[in-house]
Amino acid sequence: MNRKFIVYIVAFAAFLGPFTQTIYTPVLPEVASQFHTSSFVVNLTISVFTFFLAIMQIVYGPLADSKGRRKVILFGITLYVIASIGCFLSATIELLLVFRALQAIGIAAGSVVAVTVISDLFEGKERGQAMGTFQMMVSLGPVLGPVIGGFLSGWFNFHSVFLALAATGLLVLLCNYAFLRETKPDDGKPARFQVRDFAAILRNRIGSSVIILGFIQYYVFYNFLVFLPDILSDRYGLSAEQKGLVFLPMSLCLVVGSFVGGRIQARMDGKKVIVLTTFLNVASLLFFLVFYSISLAWLLAGIICFGLFLGLSLPVQTTLLTGAFTTNRATAVGAYNFFRYMGMACSPIVGSLLFRLGGYILLYGFIAVVFLAFALLLSRRLLGAQAHKSSAA
Repeated sequence: MNRKFIVYIVAFAAFLGPFTQTIYTPVLPEVASQFHTSSFVVNLTISVFTFFLAIMQIVYGPLADSKGRRKVILFGITLYVIASIGCFLSATIELLLVFRALQAIGIAAGSVVAVTVISDLFEGKERGQAMGTFQMMVSLGPVLGPVIGGFLSGWFNFHSVFLALAATGLLVLLCNYAFLRETKPDDGKPARFQVRDFAAILRNRIGSSVIILGFIQYYVFYNFLVFLPDILSDRYGLSAEQKGLVFLPMSLCLVVGSFVGGRIQARMDGKKVIVLTTFLNVASLLFFLVFYSISLAWLLAGIICFGLFLGLSLPVQTTLLTGAFTTNRATAVGAYNFFRYMGMACSPIVGSLLFRLGGYILLYGFIAVVFLAFALLLSRRLLGAQAHKSSAA
């Protein structure tokens, strides 16, 4: 089994989650027109997908630990292909909602199993590099999704988006079926999931630190995705095309940062990388808060730095998390992904409330203060414990 090739085929399965989530966004007006429904109902097809993508993380994690990685990912991708065909054939908005939910239920297996398989196959520095490659590919999902979706709907119609997803999913399914072998360690003990497994992960110093960090980072990231377009319209008068170009540098820096973050672990302790990038994320958020209204260039500098430091942090997080857990590794990854998706889901809701109360200053200022407080706590939990061990030795 070619381990490097396996990294790419499982990462491709994980890539399909955010890719499917964003490829659909450019065609929302066409969907509303086609099905003679409101934009609110059409937007539910996005919310339903995100909700089930999050919930299934804590289902597939224990399943992958008990039933094996290969069975779970093959089942998930098969369901995703069937659901994508169902989306293509849907004649009503109600059917589309059902099949969008099934799409998410299926492809949610990709992100859990991919990280777990990589952790099973690699150790030490090689694991860090493999995680960097994985995070780089997953980060490409939200970058490429809207671009490809826009072109497909422009050349054909919005149904072609789902047909393309079905074809891509089938290719990923065939590759994983042909080349992926079971990687779950065989210790002779059948793994049984218990609810207290999640409690044990959250009680673990590394587990809880990485999970909370993932929640906060993705809350902030989606604050940019959801509320930045209004700033760009109201303050700088940018067109839709120009606003899309503003997001591109941040997305590309996220991809580059993910690749570099996987390599940097070979030269620097992972806990130090996490703490450093967390403080840099806070600094970039504070920079944005102070300078976003002064000029577009300063605004760009803030979000570009945030994307870069987020990318640097992501592969280190998964490396530390999977290294801290062995028997319930997939369960830990599922919990981590669940809280990250919850950060995405909470961001528009809480952000809208804060914006009504205090505008952009309260919107970004609130999470900046929370982020800084957590960065200080994270430094104490990870580096403080490390310093205590060194002095005791």
